[in-house]
Order: sequence, then structure tokens, then C-alpha cells
Amino acid sequence: MLVFRRLLSIVAVIAVSVPVVQAAADDGQPPNILFCIADDWGWPHAGAYGDAVVKTPTFDGLARQGVLFEHAYISSPSCTPSRGAILTGQFHWRLGGAANLWSVFPDRLGTYPEILAKAGYVTGRTGKAWGPGRPETKARDLAGKNFKNFAAFIEQRDPAKPFCFWLGSSDPHRPYKAGSGKRSGMRIDEVELPACYPDSDVIRSDIADYYFEVQRFDSLVGDALKRLDEIGLSENTIVVMTGDHGFPFPRGKSNLYDLGARVPMVVRWPAKIAADRVLTDFVSTTDLAPTFLETAGLPVDQEMTGRSLVPILSSDADGRISDDRDAIVFGKERHVPGQLAPETGGYPSRGIRTDEFLLIRNFHPERWPNGTPDYQQAVIPNAWFADTDNGPTKTYIVSNQDRDEQHRLSYELCFGMRPEIEFYDLRSDSEQINNVASLSKYSEQIQDLSARLESVLRESDDPRLLNNGVTQDGINFDDYPYLGGAPKYPRAK
Repeated sequence: MLVFRRLLSIVAVIAVSVPVVQAAADDGQPPNILFCIADDWGWPHAGAYGDAVVKTPTFDGLARQGVLFEHAYISSPSCTPSRGAILTGQFHWRLGGAANLWSVFPDRLGTYPEILAKAGYVTGRTGKAWGPGRPETKARDLAGKNFKNFAAFIEQRDPAKPFCFWLGSSDPHRPYKAGSGKRSGMRIDEVELPACYPDSDVIRSDIADYYFEVQRFDSLVGDALKRLDEIGLSENTIVVMTGDHGFPFPRGKSNLYDLGARVPMVVRWPAKIAADRVLTDFVSTTDLAPTFLETAGLPVDQEMTGRSLVPILSSDADGRISDDRDAIVFGKERHVPGQLAPETGGYPSRGIRTDEFLLIRNFHPERWPNGTPDYQQAVIPNAWFADTDNGPTKTYIVSNQDRDEQHRLSYELCFGMRPEIEFYDLRSDSEQINNVASLSKYSEQIQDLSARLESVLRESDDPRLLNNGVTQDGINFDDYPYLGGAPKYPRAK
């Protein structure tokens, strides 16, 4: 069993044998679990976080009825590895080829729904679960049997057993219907732009279109909660609502900045959790699997690197509950093979985030962080900054890079080359724009955080640090097959 000194999101985990699910609740009834996950929904795009444009009444209501997390992060800002990390409760770099997008999920890895099913839970899923990719054993249901929707699952389940359901959605993944946000009544002039973008109504309208799909996901979850109320199961059902990584915009998805690695998250469990609380503890979505197992009265799987949220959820206080949750670690392997041919790798990087600083280590700074701009020489034909999803914002920033200094800076921040070490002082630069790694006054902090990051990577057997990217399967992260084929990447005009 791995033992972690827990500098960040890891602690020593001792698996203790306990009775099967009956031990979870005071009344002998283990909780139901409803896990609701959006596709590409990032922080802080919800009303509960102060966004004045997007309307998220379901998420905001859950925040009032449960616990709102200010510092929730993913393991990797890419769909497949992030979802694999959630299901296994492990850092994505421990998942072999599943650390990459469009990969194979190894049979050697277990998932929390499978563990719960063996313990007597009824499991199911709808919408997007793990993926894109395929399990090594194709018939395997990593998140449970597929159902048309949550209502269909509820109708067919055995009411004598607790349930665990994965409520997935493809919202707010691109593409969007251009102008859908504005047509729905949003005022694009009120959309607040990240500091890395130039002032543009084109970008504001694109973000409003993203908001439109965020709102659609919020409504989907709202319908599920109404069904819970109708059948009287809300009180003893743990509801988690979150996203798999940041929004699909430049410097967001597939990047380790807050725009890519930080997600909205709320947890509600009326039977056990005090309501209307806001926590600033740094938590990872890898912490959810051990949380679900503990609440079900089951031992935490020995391979899990996440740790249960039960201790901080059980408190009735706000703010920072656990002193050792003062930082978080995350990273990235290959998103899309978008480098110059014949390079098949991605842009491997690892990061550590505290209240005051963000440190990022880029293992191959000679590569393009979001894919090559040279579509004619790309390993995938016509791949054009392939790690950033196509859309109006991407096209605008690339097409207008020579307009003025503001546009040029935005282009460099979103698509330009990056050094091996990035370091951001969040006390004066909350949006992580100015890399101060070269300033001597930060040398002590950089050394300290680098040591903390390396300690976690070593203790979690990160192949990128320990074996130059060669995993326990004997294959380099960069050499695993990409199953997604050749996506189309039309270039900016």
C-alpha cells in the first residue's frame, strides 16, 4: 500500500476492514450517491461564485443546502484522464495510457462504481461517463450500466438497495450555436473577460454561448433533484455537482492555470452535512472516490491517492477546515497529438497551487504548449493549435495577433512557447498572467514549492518524473495510441 506524507492532496490511507454498506449511516441505511458532471465546465462560471451573467439556480441552490468548494481542482485538464482519475481516485499519471485523451482504460484499474456494485449498490449512468476512449475489456461498464436518463434508472432500480448514479452531459462542450447566449437574453457587454483575452465582443458572445450550455446542464441536474424529492430520497442522497476541467477556450482546457484546472463543485447530503457553508480547503476530484467509499462504510481502495472529504464535510465550520489542505497538485500528459511531425507526444507538465502561488513545471519546453501553429507539418494533418478547441475566441486571438500590443500579448499567453518553470504570485496576479520565475526574490518560494511538488510526484510513482515517461506497462506516455483519428482543425482566415 502506498503511504503518502500528505503535503498536498494526499494523506496516509489505512484500509480498515468494515462491514459492507450497512455501517455507513446511524440508521443503518447507507447513502445514495448522485454524481453530476458537466463536460468542460470551469470555475468560476456559476452564480454562487459571483458570475453575474450565467444563471445556475440548481448549483446555487445546492450551495445553500450543502457545501460550496472555493478550491476544487482536477487531476488533468483533459476529458479522458480527468474522468479516469475521478473514477479510480488516483492521479491520472498512475493510469497508464488512460493518462491521455482518446485512450484505453486498463483492466488492472478498478472504479468506485464497480466497488460499490460488489458491495450491494445499484449502479447506473447516463450521458458522458469515462471517455473518450474504450475500456480494455470493451463490455466493461466503468461507471455503471447505461440508462436513457436518471428517471429511467430510478424506475428500474431495486428500491431495497442504495444506488450510485453518474449523471453526465456533453454540455458545455463545443461546438456552440453562434449567438445562442445573446438570443437567450444574455447581455454580452456584461460578460467579464479573463485578463488573458483582448477586449472583444466576439469573445464575449462566444463565452455567452458557453454559458447557454452551462445553464442547460444546470437544468438537467435540477430535473434529477426534483425526481429525488418526488420519491423521498433527497435526505439521504449525496449529491455532487462539478465539471471535468476548465472551459474550452484558449489558456483554459488543457492548461494548468486556474482557467483549465479549477472547477465548480458543491456537495449536499442533508442527513449528514451542515448546510450553507463555503470551504477554502484545496480538494481534488480524485478525493471523491474515497469519499463515496467511506460514506458507504467500505474500506478505501489501497491504490487510491485521493483522500476522503468526510472529515471536512462533517465539520460545521466555514473556511479552511484542515491545515494540511493548503495546496493541490495536478498535471497534464497528451491531449491531442498536435506537435510537429514526427513527434507524437503532448505537452507534459505538472503543477502545484497554494493560496499565494502557482508553480508549473513543463517537462518539454521545446514543444508547443497548445500544439504547433504549422498545420502543414503537424503530425495530424491540418492540426492547428490542436490542444485548444476550435471556436470564435481561438480564431479571433490568432487572426488579430498583430493588431496591437494587447492582442499580441494575448496570443503569446494563449499559444506561445513557455519556459520549463512558470511561477505566478497570486497575491498580486490572481489571473496568472505574469511569470516571475526569473526574479531572484522568489527563489526561496520556487525552491520550496518545487520540492513539495517533487515529493508528491515521487511518492505517487509518477513515471514522468521517475522514468522519463515510461509507465509500469513499459510504454512511454507519448507512445500510447491515440484512438480519436484525425480531427478537423480549420485554420483562422
